Amino acid sequence: MNLHEYQGKELLNSFGVRIQRGIVADNPKKAVEAAKQLAAETGTGWWVVKAQIHAGGRGKGGGVKLAKSLDDVETISNDIIGMMLKTPQTPPQGKKVHKVLIAEDVYYPGNSEPEEYYMSVLLNRATGKNMIMYSTEGGMDIETVAEKTPHLIFTEEIDPLLGIQPFQARKVAFNLGLSGVALKEMIKFVTSLYTAFAKSDASLFEINPVLKTSDDKILAVDSKVVLDDNALYRHKDLAELRDLREENEIEVEANAAGLNYVDLDGNVGCMVNGAGLAMSTMDLIKQSGGEPANFLDVGGTADAKRVETAFRIILKDTNVKAILVNIFGGIVRCDRVAQGVIDAYKNMGDAIKVPIIVRLQGTNAIEAKELIDASGLDVISATEFQEAADKVQEVLA
Repeated sequence: MNLHEYQGKELLNSFGVRIQRGIVADNPKKAVEAAKQLAAETGTGWWVVKAQIHAGGRGKGGGVKLAKSLDDVETISNDIIGMMLKTPQTPPQGKKVHKVLIAEDVYYPGNSEPEEYYMSVLLNRATGKNMIMYSTEGGMDIETVAEKTPHLIFTEEIDPLLGIQPFQARKVAFNLGLSGVALKEMIKFVTSLYTAFAKSDASLFEINPVLKTSDDKILAVDSKVVLDDNALYRHKDLAELRDLREENEIEVEANAAGLNYVDLDGNVGCMVNGAGLAMSTMDLIKQSGGEPANFLDVGGTADAKRVETAFRIILKDTNVKAILVNIFGGIVRCDRVAQGVIDAYKNMGDAIKVPIIVRLQGTNAIEAKELIDASGLDVISATEFQEAADKVQEVLA
């Protein structure tokens, strides 16, 4: 589950991570009030207006701007709120901005120049350990840094059972070239950041940039936080932060119906029971010349209502040219699934305008094929993997 920047910063702050302070607003009037409040609390005379969407690259798309007066805050907020913001991480049409974060200016003059760093915490699946990735090249796309100057990217692996050790936090600070007050500040920052990652059951914490201010404070100017959906039952308060407007509408509907669905870019919809079989089915579609339009696992209770819901969700994708139903009858009998397909087909009437290939194997597979063949519906039955692949190839030709 993704969090907005302002939500991520609030979470970081709750674990003692110093942040760039800000107040969220959903209209220009509230944005001005937020700016006034920040000025009173922090003394800031300039503000940064940041679009709040689940995507990076907001600045390049015009979603992050500096306001040097209250009039600027109102004008910029009015321009950003409601816009369709396009970045390299959004769909082609962009994402609609519903809120902006009015943040304090932290690039103030002082004894030294501000410096920007990159830092993230994530799981290294190859080693089974958590990892802090960091660089002196903050404010840039980390992919660009990795490509052009890989020697400037450092990593520190942390045993999740032991947690971060003091020497590891010091190593990070030293590798960033810090000393004195800034060194101590960074050690505290790194330790608190890792604690926030571990205790919130996150998949990713990314701060770009981490800023050393002109008076040697270390703080998070931005935040990208991804929480592990499978652990949200332990964090009811964090689960309430979910913004469904930022998520794929079809995936949200499928999740509400209890279906495991991931939207893809292909032309063949697939309905399968079991994640492993679903992956094999997508391989099958590729081998037959098609592209999978989705991952959809209906689970072990594929009755008529569930099958019909799955069909309706798949058909919301206008790119789908055919649907492959691939069921292994272990927990659920194949004839029950076949009857579910037939009932769903009849209930949906003319809503189904693409060919449907049904491959049923396992318990009562023969009876299931007989039901499909005798239904009189425009449903193509198959029993073997290769046969199903051939049928997909035929309907796409």
